[in-house]
Amino acid sequence: MNRKVMSHLDRLLERYPVLVPLKERIAESFEIIRQCYEQGGKLLIGGNGGSCSDAEHIVGELMKGFVLPRTLDADMQKALTDVDPVFGAELAKQLQGGLPAVALSSHPALSTAFLNDVNGEMIYAQQVNALGKPGDVFLGITTSGNAKNVQYAAITAKAKGMKVIGLTGKTGGVLNTLADVNLVMPCDETYQIQELHLPVYHCLCLMVEQELFGTDFNV
Repeated sequence: MNRKVMSHLDRLLERYPVLVPLKERIAESFEIIRQCYEQGGKLLIGGNGGSCSDAEHIVGELMKGFVLPRTLDADMQKALTDVDPVFGAELAKQLQGGLPAVALSSHPALSTAFLNDVNGEMIYAQQVNALGKPGDVFLGITTSGNAKNVQYAAITAKAKGMKVIGLTGKTGGVLNTLADVNLVMPCDETYQIQELHLPVYHCLCLMVEQELFGTDFNV
């Protein structure tokens, strides 16, 4: 891990010393996500309630510039202007590099159909089955580590040859045995766990952006 990427993790631990025991696991999670994106993969994210909101939040940080502007490369800019000199030029100027990420809660028609026709607890697993491929990553966010729909999705992800990262709390729950890396926040109250989830996933997004779109910037 290069120095600039590592600086984001160092700053996270300075602000939140309670997370120091998770340093190696956060670094390992970064490596899994980095490898996924460098190999052309995508991140699938599932959670419930506040964790569902966190899944959407993460997508927002990855699919567009988070801190960096992520200017399109020259080849893509030229391709756009070749298609349409006027609108293509506008697109070339304003579009940003994006990292493919999908919040599995974002498909209400599919989800309600599967809930009605099959099994509501397997909605995330169905999407992992349809969208996932070897090299992709499933990020399961559950404060207990025991959300059944996240568990089903994690099992499906492993069967598809994907990596699994857990973002949990309390004891870590069933994701301790299913996840390649389980980031267990060192607290028991749901709201306290969620309060730590946000700076952790912000740090991971910063680290990935620095690695893949890197330049000097401060946060």
